This record gives sequence, structure tokens and C-alpha cells, in this order.
Amino acid sequence: MSPPTVPASDPSITFRDVLGFRHYRNILLAQFASNIGTWMEMFAVQMYLAQLTGRLDDQGTLGVASQLPVFALGLVGGLVADRVNRKRMLIITQILASIVALGVAAVTLMTFENPRTAVHLLWTLSAVNGAVMAFNFPAWQVLTPRLVPRSHLLKAITLNGIQFNLARVLGPAIAGFVLAQAWMVHLGPSLTASPITVLLAYNALSFLIVASVVATTPSTPAPSKRDDSAWAQFSEAWRYLMVNRGPRAVLLAQVLLSMLAAPLVRLLSLFVINVYGLSTSAAEKAGGTLLAVQGVGAVIGGLTLRYIPSWYPKHHFIPVAVTGLGLSISLFAITPNLAWGYVAMALCGFFWLWAFNQSWAAMQLLAPDAMRGRVMSIVTTAGFGATAVGVFVAGHGGEWLKRSGMVSAASATVIAVGGLAVALLISGLVMMIWRVPEVDGQSRVPGAGGLAGVRGPSLGLWNAITAREHHPRRRKTPPAVDPVDMP
Repeated sequence: MSPPTVPASDPSITFRDVLGFRHYRNILLAQFASNIGTWMEMFAVQMYLAQLTGRLDDQGTLGVASQLPVFALGLVGGLVADRVNRKRMLIITQILASIVALGVAAVTLMTFENPRTAVHLLWTLSAVNGAVMAFNFPAWQVLTPRLVPRSHLLKAITLNGIQFNLARVLGPAIAGFVLAQAWMVHLGPSLTASPITVLLAYNALSFLIVASVVATTPSTPAPSKRDDSAWAQFSEAWRYLMVNRGPRAVLLAQVLLSMLAAPLVRLLSLFVINVYGLSTSAAEKAGGTLLAVQGVGAVIGGLTLRYIPSWYPKHHFIPVAVTGLGLSISLFAITPNLAWGYVAMALCGFFWLWAFNQSWAAMQLLAPDAMRGRVMSIVTTAGFGATAVGVFVAGHGGEWLKRSGMVSAASATVIAVGGLAVALLISGLVMMIWRVPEVDGQSRVPGAGGLAGVRGPSLGLWNAITAREHHPRRRKTPPAVDPVDMP
């Protein structure tokens, strides 16, 4: 299989140009409304569980329950996305997600004699939602390339990241404010509507909003039927990722980010309670504000991408972003108080957007359209599986340390978050030293080591950041980048 190639970016294309495509713009707004609801639900459910049991392992299991089905069924979802009408698939999965969200809201309405009953129901519903998302994500991943030309794709993906993180600003902030309210509405002897129920009800409605907007977009029929089996199609996509250095390196970056960075969000509710020692109402406000601050940092990170020179390669950018994210989460884990926590969390958001957005964009650009659904489903599956592993290790490892009596609850939580962050920092430094030019479609110089034009690994971290050898004034010949035709 020939090496993947990446189209040269067009710096003249602006966000306004991308928003000029009506269907993409409508989908972006609907996603924004839905993502606000998703962040509301995530934070509300985590706070509900934290107040119900206060156990790190319960939070870890909740994360595993939501991620593991995507890992188990993600490849199936990718195969289905390449075989059916993607528009119809999106509408169905959005409706199913709305039904599951209503189920979560129903749990918070009821009073249980045994709190573990509510915990087990939340785990179960999270697993069902994960199964739905296993089919929802692949359909989303092939939608954007159908709504904008390939020349606009990088800007569209960046806009997707910005709206997602704007939702991260508003969702947790709204949730933290609403949860801090003390009102309760008694609907019956065993039904009590709390602020949590209101947040979850909005989330259920938001999925229906997205389904109605998707229904107005052009049909996205499945690619032409193929004679080979589903296993052969999966094997083709897997070989593409494993044989080609560029896609393989991006996949590794996604796995490391998902495993070592994503658990921060899952454990944040207990972090503010255990480490900062806040009361319930104060923890709800602080946790929501921390996620909002992270979202602000991510939005700033997204907006600064326009100032990155067009010649600056992703095989430098992604390792730098991974290193920055590992460092910022490590700083957050050791913050002595909430004020410094806000500063560190803003940095986390900044590098979070850079790392996830650029690695995701790189894979979207590398993947051929004919197998994009399958390729992205493998990447998504690996990411969710890695997140499940990271959350499980952090949650259950931290709880074991706490229960063993070796450390306090606060120290156990710091170790759970900080231990993974340090591993991510080290991984980023390694990626900065052994860079992979094929991520940008560049050819390696025969006889060279880890870098194009450089023998062996480069220990100059400053050079890794500045990418001096790629500056137009220093580059003797243009990089080997071939354009890719529009699908």
C-alpha cells in the first residue's frame, strides 16, 4: 500500500468561508446545543455519584461503563457506517441517545432504599449509551467531509473543536450554577425533581434537536457495495494504519492522549472534594467552573491555531501539544488551592485542544475517503478503549491507595490524576525526539534515523518546538507532499 499523502493547507480559507456552507453551519449549531447538554449531564451525573458514594472506584467504573461498549462495538459501527446511509444512521442513534438520557433523568427522580441500586442503574445506562455512541461516532466522522470541500476540511475540523470546547465552557458552568440551587419539586411519594433532573431532561431534548437538523441535510448514501467480507474490509483499514508510519504515529498519539489525559475530567468532581476540601455546594460550583475554565483555555487554543504558520508541520505540532498537555495536567495535580487550579486548568484546555484537534485532523486528512469510516472507527475504538483503561487504573488504583491507609484521600486523588499526567509528559518528550515526518506526508531521507534529513534521534528539544529545518528560508527543497483528489 502506498504511503498516505496530505493536501497542502490553504491559509486563505477562513472560518467565515467554512460557515458559508449552510448544512455544515446548521449541523455545527445543533452540535453546539447538544454538546452543552452532554457536558451538563456528565458533570451532573459525576457530582450525583460523588455525593452518593464518594468513592474513586465508582467514578472509575462509571467511566469504564461508558467507554467499554464503544471499544467493543466501535469497529462494528465503522463497518456499518461504510455500508448504510450515514444520514439515517445518525438520526436513529440520536433518537436512541435521547431515550437513554431520559432514563438517566428518571434515576435521579427516584429515591432508593439502597444507594447502590442507583449506582448500578447509572452504570447500566452509561453502558447502553456507550453502545449507541459506538454507531453514532463513525457516522459523525464521515459527515463533515461530506458537507465541506476537502480544501476547507482542516478549518471545519478546527471549528468543530472550538464549538465543542465552547460547550465545555457553558455546559459545566451552567450545571454548576443550577446544581447549587436548593429547590426541589416533589412529584409523588418516591419522585423528586431536583436541578439534576432538569439538566438531564435538557440533554435528552438536545439529541432530538440534532436529529431534526440532520434530517434536513443531503442524503449520505453508503459507498458502492463490495464483494469482500466485513473482516476483509476491517483488515484493509487495519493494515493501512499499521503499515503506514504517519497514520500509525497519529493512532499512537490518540491512544496515549485518551489513556493518560481523559481521566482528568472523569475524576474532577472527587478532586475538588478530596483535594480542595470543599463543601457539596462549593464543590459543585468549583467543579463546574474548572471545566468551564478548561473550555475557555481550549477555545483560546483553537483561536490561536490561525497564527501557526502554514509551513509548521504536524509531526512537530502534535508532540509539542502532547508534551504541553502532560505538563499542564501535572501542574494541576499538584496545585495547592483552587485559585492556582484555575490557572493550571486553563493551560490544560489550551493544550487539550491543540493535541486532540491536530491529531484528529491529521488522521482525517490522511484517511482515504473509501475507508475513512473504518479507519476513524478503529481510531475511535482505540481511543475509547484507552480511556476506559486509564479511568479504571486511576479510579481503582487511587481507591486502593486510599483504602490501604498508605495515603490520605487527597493524596490518593492527586496520585491518580498526576501519575497518568507524568506518563503523558514523558511520552510527549519521546515523541518530540523521535518525530515521524510521514504524519505530513513527507518522505524520509535514505539512511536517516528518526527524522527526515537528520541522522538518528534529535535531542534538540528547542529545534523540535521551532521546526527550524522546515522554515521556508532554511529548507532547500519543498516537502514531499502530494495533493489528494476530492472524494
